[in-house]
Amino acid sequence: MPLPESAINAGQLEKCPACPAQVQAVLFPAIFRKNDPGKAGETILVEGEASCFYHPQKRATIPCASCGRFLCSLCDVELNGQHICPVCLQTGQQKGKLTDLEQRRTLYDSIALHLSFLPFLITGPAAIIVAIYAWKKPLSLVRRTRIRLYTAIILGLLQTVGWVFLMIKG
Repeated sequence: MPLPESAINAGQLEKCPACPAQVQAVLFPAIFRKNDPGKAGETILVEGEASCFYHPQKRATIPCASCGRFLCSLCDVELNGQHICPVCLQTGQQKGKLTDLEQRRTLYDSIALHLSFLPFLITGPAAIIVAIYAWKKPLSLVRRTRIRLYTAIILGLLQTVGWVFLMIKG
């Protein structure tokens, strides 16, 4: 059963007209607009204006900082204050020109921690060196703490002290 207009976007639960259930109907304001195909999405190109290189029917809003092609707001990708097109973004990523688009990082904290667990003579000092080297580097693309680096340094120091003790005693 349709809800009465007073129940739509009321901000509280209303009683359903067909059953005793409580309902809340929230609709976006765009549902109440009249259907005008000329105003959907973004501005359609008007004669005398520049068009998007990729969407000739759409009005250009900005040029690409890399290739100079005119872009609509759909094609515009902002990266570090520069506006670039999707093709330049993909090309820059493939050729390694866009260093800000990191997809992988070396996890030095994991390397240092694993080195500290290996029972060889040089792995304790190597774990300490890798942990100190990695201290100022970005850790990961996902959020991590420096607890692994602390642990690697402590375990590396314990392992190094243990090896020195064994060499002196042996």
